[in-house]
Amino acid sequence: MKYLLKAFLMLPFLLTALTGCKEMQGGPEGAVSPPHGMGAKKNLPVVVPDSVKGKWKAVKITVTEKGGNRSVEYQVPIGSGFVIPGAGLVLTVDAFLPEFSMTGTSLTSVSNEPKNPAAQVKITEAGKEVFRGWLFANFPSVHAFDHPKYSVTLVSGVPAGQGTL
Repeated sequence: MKYLLKAFLMLPFLLTALTGCKEMQGGPEGAVSPPHGMGAKKNLPVVVPDSVKGKWKAVKITVTEKGGNRSVEYQVPIGSGFVIPGAGLVLTVDAFLPEFSMTGTSLTSVSNEPKNPAAQVKITEAGKEVFRGWLFANFPSVHAFDHPKYSVTLVSGVPAGQGTL
């Protein structure tokens, strides 16, 4: 009787092990989970260190017309909006971080050296926001602006002491 009771108690565990757990985790069967690090967005504050503030006046942006494969480089002042000629797009540069770094609590720059340049931008079309995010000079395809006609990439930052706009 003792053995029969043990076998009866072990039966659910044995069946689960043999058939596998059918509990849904994270969504319906066949659903694709976002890639690592691309789940729910945290709105981390952008912290521009004192060593970076005022050292950069603009960014260089390349706008490429996909159909004609024509590219034009523009210089856009930080904190300003810029109408991209003939595109119907307005690009605003909110911040520039020469050595972009993501800490657990903020987005910042580790130094004033342009080792990982990134620009926080907003792009509107016909008054509607179509993109808000970061463009990375070293990694142009990461979080890229997705538009049927145009691509927008960050080329570099423009130091405050360099020429005029």
